[in-house]
Amino acid sequence: MSIHRLLVSTLVTALLPLVAYAASVDPLDSARWKDMQKQFFPKAKVVFDNAVKVDVPAVADNALFVPVMVNAAALGEVREVMVFADFNPIPLALRFTPGRAEPILGVRIKLQQSTPVRAAARDAKGVWHVGGAWVSTSGGGCTLNTTAVRTPEWERRLNETVGRLWTRDNGSTRFRFRVIHPMDTGFAPGIPAFYLQELKLADADGSLLMRIEPFEPVSENPVFTLNLKPGKHDAVSVTGRDNNGNLVDAKVTQGVAQ
Repeated sequence: MSIHRLLVSTLVTALLPLVAYAASVDPLDSARWKDMQKQFFPKAKVVFDNAVKVDVPAVADNALFVPVMVNAAALGEVREVMVFADFNPIPLALRFTPGRAEPILGVRIKLQQSTPVRAAARDAKGVWHVGGAWVSTSGGGCTLNTTAVRTPEWERRLNETVGRLWTRDNGSTRFRFRVIHPMDTGFAPGIPAFYLQELKLADADGSLLMRIEPFEPVSENPVFTLNLKPGKHDAVSVTGRDNNGNLVDAKVTQGVAQ
């Protein structure tokens, strides 16, 4: 081998680790990103992608209710989306699978401390596209008692569901609904984990609009906002269960849950 080729080969070999490292550099510079990667994407291809929008407040005054809006519509076909917070004791807040709904979802979550809040969207090729933003907060949201602890009313109204449907200018339909549930994390003293585990949203003809798997970090009495693709949406059924087997069964028609 010539000296020139040897030098080139040596240089390429030396640079390979740097290239691999550069491709995996976290744009949010989180000390826990490697842990998140191992936990959620152990063998999958992951790319940081600005096409996955995560709209969060830069500063959250109330760590029990931090609004998060995820929009992965720019990716085209999306099979699954995860929302997680690096520094939460339970990082995974929720997972959802778009059906006939767009890969867009608004929700409120609890944060234990300042942290990146991220969304990862899996495309049709199995690649995870990750977007996110830092949220600064005084924290404690995952270990504080919920307001449900201070009132017996939630027992009477557990899993009560109300919502609203309205048509937007672009022809799509906005659907927002709320489920009465304490969403306890299990970290508050003497209060076990008690949270919604699955919600299925279906059109009047039974077609799946979205499947949502909330986890403990979702805020109490969760409110979900999503966009239904253009078409006629007269009613949406909301069914599901919590981790204690209590059922959710409601139908939202013109803003009324039946």
